[in-house]
Amino acid sequence: MKRILILIMIISMSAVVVTGCGNSNSVTNDGKYKVVATTTLVADLVKSIGGEYVNVQGLMGPGVDPHLYKASAGDVKLMQNADMVVYNGLHLEGKMGDIFENIESSKKMILAVSKDIDESNFIDFVTNPGSFDPHIWFDVKLWKGAAKTVAEGLKELDEEYASEFDANLERYLGELDELEEYINQRISEIPEDNRVLITAHDAFNYFGNAYGFEVKGLQGISTASEAGTSDVSQLAKFIVERKIKAIFVESSVPRKSIEALQEAVKAQGFQVEIGGELYSDSTGDAGTGAETYIGTFKANIDTIVDALK
Repeated sequence: MKRILILIMIISMSAVVVTGCGNSNSVTNDGKYKVVATTTLVADLVKSIGGEYVNVQGLMGPGVDPHLYKASAGDVKLMQNADMVVYNGLHLEGKMGDIFENIESSKKMILAVSKDIDESNFIDFVTNPGSFDPHIWFDVKLWKGAAKTVAEGLKELDEEYASEFDANLERYLGELDELEEYINQRISEIPEDNRVLITAHDAFNYFGNAYGFEVKGLQGISTASEAGTSDVSQLAKFIVERKIKAIFVESSVPRKSIEALQEAVKAQGFQVEIGGELYSDSTGDAGTGAETYIGTFKANIDTIVDALK
C-alpha cells in the first residue's frame, strides 16, 4: 500500500514540475489563451487578429453603453483570471479606470487598442481640451492602427505564433480596405448638401471628419450628460433651417431624446423623419449581419445613405 501511495505522490509531483516548466502564460482547456475584452467592437478586433489561438470573453454585450458601464465582481474576477485584458481607452470605459490601474499594477498584461495612435489624429473634447473623443472606430484608418496594436500585444503574449498573428493582421487590413471602398462608394450617392448626420450623442465626429459629414449630437460625447431643453430647441431650429431629411436613434442610447427632438421640429412647422437606428458604441446582435465591426459599419452606412440620399 505504501509503495502505491509513494508512486502516486511521485506522479503528482512530476505533473507539477512539467506544468511549471511550460509557457508562463496560462491557456484554457482548449489550448487557447484567455483574453477579456471590454466592448463588442474590441472583442471582435481581438478575435480577428488572434484567430484560433485566443478565447475572447467580452464584458459588454450588444447595445450596452460603455460610458456608463460598471464592472461587476464577476467581471473583475474574469479580468484577474485572464492572460490578457484589452480595452478601448481614451476614457470610453469611464467607470473602469481604477480597475485597469489595479490590473496593470499586478503586472498582468493589459492593452488599450488606442495607445499607439498618434494624438494628432484624436478629436479634442470641445468643453475639455486635452481630453479626447474615444470613438476612434468610426474612422477605419484609425481602426487599422488599433488592429496593429492588438497584433503586437498578441505577439508579446506568445511570440511563438507571431507569424500567424501577422498573417491574420494582413488579412484583416485587406478587409478594412474593402470596407473603406464600400463606405466611399455608398456616400457618393448622397448629395454633398445632404451630408449632415444628427444623432443622439456625439459618437460620430471621427466619421464626419473621415467621410465628409457635418455631425451634430443631441448629447455630448459621453451619454452621462443629459440634453437640456435649450439643446433640443437649438438643434430643432438647425434642422428646420437646413431642411434636414432624417435624424437617427442609436442602439446604445434610449430613443426618447431623438423622439423629443422630432417633436420639437414638428412644433416649428417642419417634418423630419427618424431615418433608422445606428450602432454607436457596440456591434449588433448575433444574426443581424452587424455582429462584427465590419458588419456594423456597413449596416450604419446603409442606414445613413438610404435615409439622406
